[in-house]
Amino acid sequence: MAFSFTLTPEQQELQASTRTFAQSALRPLAANVRAEPDPLARALLTRPAFEQGVSAGLLSSLIPPAAGGTAGGGIDAAVALEEVAAEFPDYFINMAGPLIALMPVYASGTPDQVRRFVGPFLVTEGAPLAAMAFSEPEGSANFDAPAPGGVQTTAVPDGDHYVINGRKAWASFLSGWDGDGPDIMSIVCRAPGGVSVIVAEREHLAGHIEVEEHYDLPGLRGCLTSRVRLHDVRVPKANLIGAEGEGISLTRNAFLPSGASIGVFATGAMRKAFDVALEFATTDNRGGSAPIIAHQSVGDILANAKGRIEATRLLSWRAMDAILGGHPAGAEWALHSKVFGSDTALTVVNELIQVVGVTAYDLKHPLMATLNDVLAYPIIEGGNVGIRRRQLQAMMSDPGYDAYAMMQ
Repeated sequence: MAFSFTLTPEQQELQASTRTFAQSALRPLAANVRAEPDPLARALLTRPAFEQGVSAGLLSSLIPPAAGGTAGGGIDAAVALEEVAAEFPDYFINMAGPLIALMPVYASGTPDQVRRFVGPFLVTEGAPLAAMAFSEPEGSANFDAPAPGGVQTTAVPDGDHYVINGRKAWASFLSGWDGDGPDIMSIVCRAPGGVSVIVAEREHLAGHIEVEEHYDLPGLRGCLTSRVRLHDVRVPKANLIGAEGEGISLTRNAFLPSGASIGVFATGAMRKAFDVALEFATTDNRGGSAPIIAHQSVGDILANAKGRIEATRLLSWRAMDAILGGHPAGAEWALHSKVFGSDTALTVVNELIQVVGVTAYDLKHPLMATLNDVLAYPIIEGGNVGIRRRQLQAMMSDPGYDAYAMMQ
């Protein structure tokens, strides 16, 4: 549907029902997850809620109808995502593996590949996982550089198979639930014809994936991000997506919807922090004669924060609508949502902490949890400095760049 500044009755109902679920189910889960010290144990705590989401059709709602899913428009996605992000963004990040990992399949997969690789996620029970094995421990900002730089994971032909070796990091659930890998892993690797995307299924990964470390994240605590080694993973050549050498464009395009979504995550985080700070400012006088919102400096911080929240919401919702709706300027919308949204959230949450003061400087305080989450947004899903601003620079350097395309 076309972008509108007014939610339809159906979208309002979606917003209300998602908010109820997030506050009643995800808020207590988030508290339990953040209190658990072990990264793997934290992730496993989220599995029952993950399975509940699968049963409710959430996983299918991330898959386009052309591939058998029930995904709606970008505004529907943004409305629901903001409600989840305000309470427990980890939940959506865990669930959304197919959103990135299957993008190359939608773009260049054969009908048989779409059927085989998307099928496991069109279910109403269980907890199927997909991972985009892109990042590497040595860094991937220059993954498209020619050898010996760039992607270090290799795919060597061996008869009707590729044999894949290398190390991958950071993507959610690279290890799967049990260390034997996810149901589907889209591996960005270097084949003889160049950077490529090859899909490994769980049967190819089991026994050939070594978990080197589960990262202990300061924020997004329920996300299982790991460093793994792929050792002699044998994958049929029929699992190559597109042709050898297409992996650069397939990978870049795979991260456009997730980039747009970071702006929505940022909006949810700022909204949550604003609620906490406003409640504090209107009820606590810090020993004075009136609640602290009576002080101009406090009022200024709150007013500035609210304006930035609304601006980021409009930008990120429009970006989601543009990128999922095929708008010609969708890529630029997505990049601005990622960069502006994540940078703004970091500024706003930090300023709202100053409203509460030193009381907020406690790991048990909700503002600290939110701050630790938003610290991740500028550096995940393509770092703002290493990747996203460089993409914008390249876009604007193109002789055919239209600075007014976003206005259409």
